Amino acid sequence: MNKETALKIFRQSKALLDGHFLLTSGLHSPQYFQCAKVLQYPQYAELLCREIANHFRHDNIDLVISPAIGGIVAGQEVARLLDCRAIFAERQNNTMTLRRGFELLEGENVLAVEDVVTTGGSLSEIIELASAQNTEIKGAGFLVDRSGGKATFGCPRFAVFEMQVTTYQPEKCPLCDQKIPLIKPGSRSLNAMQGK
Repeated sequence: MNKETALKIFRQSKALLDGHFLLTSGLHSPQYFQCAKVLQYPQYAELLCREIANHFRHDNIDLVISPAIGGIVAGQEVARLLDCRAIFAERQNNTMTLRRGFELLEGENVLAVEDVVTTGGSLSEIIELASAQNTEIKGAGFLVDRSGGKATFGCPRFAVFEMQVTTYQPEKCPLCDQKIPLIKPGSRSLNAMQGK
């Protein structure tokens, strides 16, 4: 899939937003990818996730693991396309943990899947979690790479769509200086916050 096609899908589904956003990483940005908006359409979810599945198809993936909550739908769809098991890790006491009876089996070929990567923190955590169980990490796949290719995971990586999006440290954010309201649209908090 070329960049123009992917961008068109994100724009049509209103998954690419413009404004003043607080990212999970703590950085501020004038753009935000809300992948849940594109993944609500099964035809788009299949089309985008097929790119990840096809990239790792020859790695004999046994399990797809994703971070909750953003990566769950993408991970499930990639696993469906690869005909393998899908689980997710969720934050408990600020640490990614397996709950709900999910388990990783020693020697399993694991693919980590996320919706959006900026710093790669959540994806790195689940890769570490899986590695600690003596699984074979075959790669990291994600729908959107906001890092411009800078986020690395010690394994092969693949992004359906890469875009270098401007980010600011909170204390140096020109959008805050302009008093543009700061919004946290992700899954951790839906409350809007006022800028400085």
